[in-house]
Amino acid sequence: MTNGEFRLAYVPGVTPGKWAGVWAERVREVPLRLVQMPAADVVPLLREGGVDAAFVRLPVDREALHVIPLYLETTVVVVPKDHVVATEAEVELAVLADEDVFQPLDEVLAWGDRPGQPAFTRPESTAEAIELVATGAGILLLPQSLARLHHRKDLTYRTVTDAPQSQIGLAWLEGGTSDLMEELIGIVRGRTANSSRGRNPQQQPARKKPPLQRSAPKRHRPKRRRT
Repeated sequence: MTNGEFRLAYVPGVTPGKWAGVWAERVREVPLRLVQMPAADVVPLLREGGVDAAFVRLPVDREALHVIPLYLETTVVVVPKDHVVATEAEVELAVLADEDVFQPLDEVLAWGDRPGQPAFTRPESTAEAIELVATGAGILLLPQSLARLHHRKDLTYRTVTDAPQSQIGLAWLEGGTSDLMEELIGIVRGRTANSSRGRNPQQQPARKKPPLQRSAPKRHRPKRRRT
């Protein structure tokens, strides 16, 4: 933390707004500064001390890092709206066997056997690959969050059920698990403000047991004598 703020980097596709809102409510004295970075640049920036924590795409080199896996993303195929794939709700990789598939240099999916045929060029970025898909020159597979980020009216995407998935994680330097870092971990994991692992857990007052109510002794009425 520098200049009284906590610096949090995140890769394209991650939307940290909800977590940032919770931070603003719970940690009012320390502003949270969000820094969007290309996926390849986030870990080096973290190691250099340029940020305090980062949302990264796994896998990453975990040397000297703490990493908490958070969630998996659905993989989709991006195609022109008039493409035959657009008529399906979801597809398998086998359906794409004859397609030209772009592989941008900043691709984040880890492939064993890549689907389809290599397209005529490798774009520098996902954004450039999207532009090429719009021309009808090929298709693109990527995490759904990136497909949403690069949305175009002339393109659509469909879920690929058997494709590798990208996972998002929270990373920070070993030895740097400060109270503020614990607060961020709690927010991301959905802990409440009163959680015992929070930075300033709010202690709930102990409830006093109500005093025992003792029943009044029964009064014995003298029996009347018969006359």
